[in-house]
Amino acid sequence: MILDRLENLPTGNFHYKLLFVTGLGWLFDSMDTGLISFILPVLSKEWGLSPTQAGEIGSIGLVGMALGAVLAGTLADKFGRKKVFAATVILYSLSTGLCAISWNYTSLLIFRFFVGFGLGGELPVAATLMSEYAPGNLRGRFIVLLESFWGVGWIVAACISYLLIPQFGWQIAFFIGALPALYVFLIRLHMPESVRYLISKNKIDDAKKIILSLEEKLGVESKPFDKELLPIETGKNSEVEQNFLTLWSPKFRVRTIMLWIAWFGIVYSYYGIFMWLPSIVFAQGFAVVKTFEYVLIMTLAQLPGYFAAAWLVDLIGRRYTLSGFLLMSGVCSYFFGNAGTATELLIWGASMSFFNLGAWGVIYTYTPELYPTSIRALGSGWAAGFGRIGGMTAPAVVGILLTGGAHMNSIFAMFASVFVMVSIVILTLGIESKQKTLEEIEES
Repeated sequence: MILDRLENLPTGNFHYKLLFVTGLGWLFDSMDTGLISFILPVLSKEWGLSPTQAGEIGSIGLVGMALGAVLAGTLADKFGRKKVFAATVILYSLSTGLCAISWNYTSLLIFRFFVGFGLGGELPVAATLMSEYAPGNLRGRFIVLLESFWGVGWIVAACISYLLIPQFGWQIAFFIGALPALYVFLIRLHMPESVRYLISKNKIDDAKKIILSLEEKLGVESKPFDKELLPIETGKNSEVEQNFLTLWSPKFRVRTIMLWIAWFGIVYSYYGIFMWLPSIVFAQGFAVVKTFEYVLIMTLAQLPGYFAAAWLVDLIGRRYTLSGFLLMSGVCSYFFGNAGTATELLIWGASMSFFNLGAWGVIYTYTPELYPTSIRALGSGWAAGFGRIGGMTAPAVVGILLTGGAHMNSIFAMFASVFVMVSIVILTLGIESKQKTLEEIEES
């Protein structure tokens, strides 16, 4: 059986290379998102933008991300993970380069929309592909480690902003953000199409070729395939219709509700907080350079958060890890908003980064596991796309609140409440999927 041979492959160089190649896409996406948050304080001063306008620049990318996630997820289930992944990388890279030549507020909004469209499309497709290749007993760890590249991307963005923006202006950051377009050549060379996707499309011979190639690379003795195949290898997943309504069928309805609420809350809080983080720290009285230093330290705390989540997700499970990390994100964000000194700001900001980004790693693990192969990218894309509604709303809401004179403590109390509510929803409605193959989860 093809899937048995895929699941029984020893973890080796192929898996780590695939993690690295997909992780680079994650890093570049994160770098772009981080760059705009660091650029906003400088750009607002240079162009005389109001807090509301700055919030709209942050939000417009999320509008693109919502549409990109939905469309790319749909296309990835129809035309393949690899093709859609490469196309989205090219789109957001070229659009980021165009941001560097923006001549006014409107042009930047347009370019940021297309950046978001490509970025939003790439993330769920990459997570889907990685989840379909990662060994069942280590799948959670692999996906969280994939998400950890997001933390590295933020660190790169902070370094670019700290070292280059004061010297060369904000345009240099966007020019650097265009470089990932070259990375598509790596995708073509080192990223195979998903075996599970090929089976779902009855491309059995192509799936066999990939398995034989992987067995050779990983030092496994290859055997001829049996002529007879089990139902799952002859298109069993075609019984699940590839459309939006399937996500709301009795089998998937509760999963979809839970995931949509989880994604909305996580994205709303993350982008509301981190898109404004440099500006908020700057508003507390720190110079721009000092702001970059503080945010860089907070960003570094993301990496141990990912590694802790990667360890726990296969130990205590997706549900408890995700719920716990979100609960602690709420606690930390509340105390961050009430910090009275620079030291408190730094400690609670770093703790908030630790738990919040660890939660992101788990949600990207959890989401594709809860849908079968034929609608896995579709379901992941719609969940992420709905989440982006929260992301496009939050930066604008914060901008409006700041314009209306709201204090930092009340803004972060709002985010803390969202984190806690989402934690409760996941604990109540979520199912556990650790240490199971994707097919075992589908049947549960």
